[in-house]
Amino acid sequence: MAQRPFWEAKPLDALSESEWESLCDGCGKCCLHKVEDEDTQELFYTRIACTLLDIPSCRCSDYPRRLQRVPECLRLRPEDVSRFTWLPQTCAYRLLAEGSSLPDWHPLVSGDPESVHRAGVSVREFAVCEDEVDETQWLDLVFDEPEP
Repeated sequence: MAQRPFWEAKPLDALSESEWESLCDGCGKCCLHKVEDEDTQELFYTRIACTLLDIPSCRCSDYPRRLQRVPECLRLRPEDVSRFTWLPQTCAYRLLAEGSSLPDWHPLVSGDPESVHRAGVSVREFAVCEDEVDETQWLDLVFDEPEP
């Protein structure tokens, strides 16, 4: 009988640090700037990526020091799962916190870190670095996140 994968066998708060980190699918969506409607508090993603996001790889270019270099960067922790609603609908942390399974394209399932990009889930093809965009253009770069 095959053993269940760790993300199915353990609750989020019981994962080791390496298991926790491996849940990141490398889509880069959490590194996109968001804007909030002041009236409805609805959150919208923009195509504008944090200056530290290496867009071709969809990975942080200075992950160990990101919190010092980008004060608004958030550290995801298992104890914060109830607040993960701002994460993309496709995010493994959010999916598992909500009791869903990982999709077939997730690198832990597929065994291939490029599967997230081939599935069209990553920001690789459309993100722009914040250094290249004037703040007055941010609303022009809002996009609707497709349903998973």
